[in-house]
Amino acid sequence: MLDFEGTALSPADRELLREPAVGGVLLFSRNYASPAQLTDLVSEIRGLRQPPLLVAVDHEGGRVQRFRDGFTAIPPMRVIGGEYRKDPTSAATLARQAGWLIASELRAVGIDLCFAPCVDLDWGVSEVIGDRSFARRPEVVAELAMQFARGLKNAGMGAVAKHFPGHGAVVADSHLKLPLDRREYGEILDDLRPYDRLIGNAAIAGVMTAHVIYQSVDEWPASFSSFWVQRELRERLGFDGAVFCDDLSMKAAANYGPMPERARLALAAGCDMVLVCNDRPAALKTVQALRDYSNPLSLVRLARLHGTGKRSREALQASDEWRAASTALKRWTDPPELTLDA
Repeated sequence: MLDFEGTALSPADRELLREPAVGGVLLFSRNYASPAQLTDLVSEIRGLRQPPLLVAVDHEGGRVQRFRDGFTAIPPMRVIGGEYRKDPTSAATLARQAGWLIASELRAVGIDLCFAPCVDLDWGVSEVIGDRSFARRPEVVAELAMQFARGLKNAGMGAVAKHFPGHGAVVADSHLKLPLDRREYGEILDDLRPYDRLIGNAAIAGVMTAHVIYQSVDEWPASFSSFWVQRELRERLGFDGAVFCDDLSMKAAANYGPMPERARLALAAGCDMVLVCNDRPAALKTVQALRDYSNPLSLVRLARLHGTGKRSREALQASDEWRAASTALKRWTDPPELTLDA
């Protein structure tokens, strides 16, 4: 899965995206100008190949929402977790509405996939997770993630839980350096409990791995670890959906060889699709190196992730469901009114 610059495809972009090793496109804020422009762009991307490329985006709410103007603002998931402490039923509804609204608005412009929800536990130390987490308690994260995933599914989009097996207990940001989690395996099991419930209820279609080394368990980062991908995720938890390796351009992966080698390590560990973004020269080399690579089972898993159903933005925004969800979420994203004491 690759990226590109700008709000329109260049001839070089089109040529690259037609390469057999390319299976998807990840969109960023730089690719967005307006809903109409985005709709046309996604349509062009999907028209490049048959079957069409997967089109994905990180659009989970709060700090991580790539499209702003023309899209409903989604609060960080910690807000929903905070509501759970006061009113679990209200929080469950809010999580479901958030998932439905995200997926509905993305499907209206043709996007297949949102990399969400974040099911990392909020251990209170992570620089990069923080308010992206629902809560610290695994059972709360599992319940709210279930409702969020249900909302996504109701709008025609599969959920992709991240960052397996858990990124919330390390301080370092894997975009900048390789984090080390020194906990024992028994302690890490808490982080796996949301995945156990989501998988057991067939609530997620995909999982994204973490660029984190769990030092007491395996010397490899989870993205390159057959222990985490094959033994824990596939065998013990019974997950049969698609596994995405987080962006291999992140600093956490830098010490594992040139980009093609990193990609091969992730695929050998059991990942179905690797992300190579924000480094076009490395992307070109990786695409060439993997030109003859094929995994039929991965292709089947990834094919299930194409979005279903699509309403125009106008029809969506005229619906009672959209108005109810956007009104509910607006309460949590609008700044409070400030009044002076009399």
